[in-house]
Amino acid sequence: MAEKQGIGLAIIAFAVYIFGGIGTFGGLALIFFMKNKDLWHLGEGRSIGYLFLCVGLCLSILGVLLMRVFRNRGLS
Repeated sequence: MAEKQGIGLAIIAFAVYIFGGIGTFGGLALIFFMKNKDLWHLGEGRSIGYLFLCVGLCLSILGVLLMRVFRNRGLS
């Protein structure tokens, strides 16, 4: 049972890491390609790109930290 839980935690950590990478590069694309353009009436594309960039970097760091903790604690 512990091994099955460890694999699940590892998959969750890896998914957080991948989602953060997608957010980071999506934010960079918005910053460079959506200057002074409205993005679905939510605001300027560049400002939303900065949000995606920062949140994506935070999620990537969190995913790496989770992977390190789960590996070093013997949970995966």
